[in-house]
Amino acid sequence: MDAKRFIGMTRIDDDTWQFEVSTRTMTPGKFLFGGCGLGAALVALEEASERPTIWATAQYLSYAPLGSLVTVKTNLLVVGGNVTQARATMFAEDREILTVNGALGRGTLSASKPWSTMASVPPPLECPPRVMPSRFDNSVFDHVETRVALGRSWSELDGTPGSPVSALWSRIPDHLDPSAATLAILGDYMAGGASQPLGKNTMGRSLDNTIRIGTLEPTEWVLCEMHMHTLAGGFAQGTAFLWSETGTLLATASQSIAVKLWDS
Repeated sequence: MDAKRFIGMTRIDDDTWQFEVSTRTMTPGKFLFGGCGLGAALVALEEASERPTIWATAQYLSYAPLGSLVTVKTNLLVVGGNVTQARATMFAEDREILTVNGALGRGTLSASKPWSTMASVPPPLECPPRVMPSRFDNSVFDHVETRVALGRSWSELDGTPGSPVSALWSRIPDHLDPSAATLAILGDYMAGGASQPLGKNTMGRSLDNTIRIGTLEPTEWVLCEMHMHTLAGGFAQGTAFLWSETGTLLATASQSIAVKLWDS
């Protein structure tokens, strides 16, 4: 299942796509999961430009509740020999909810290997499943299998501060060829990353989400290695490194997150 099918997108015309917010693409709060919003924009931009994503950033402006019909409009602003600069704007029932700016294209020069190194973690099936509270049921978390590779489980967060570095193995069943859109969905696990250093269960609302694509290769599982940088005034910042099972750097994702504690 590719990201377009996972989100449920339909192309309407040359620059317009639509999808309905379903339980597969929503948060536990019953609105569109930020990673699915960015992923939908990348599906549309790649189809419109006929080029792969290099970089894209999303600014989240409003919510799209469960059942909303979401429209994605693309605008190819500058089309160069190697790079297209483009924008996607997303609307829910005529309200603008998300704006994505990005660059798409491909050059010829590549390094022989990444300049960063994946954290040393056990293989996916040797890691325990990530068990979420029942309030997370009927959301995107039911449709992405996740295992804890580095850090504490939800029930182990007892208020003791921990490491700002944690990692999750994730996979979308039947999806072996990660795309920029798929990685945008998995990279949004950053929204809960402040839980580990705080040692407390947090809820996170993404204000922005940026993804930069490295080398895409087939992999069943993707390691989302999260590095939280700071939490100040209710807002956290962090970067996630997204790795294949063989240690290839697929992408990096970063975001600013409005953080609150879950009620006990």
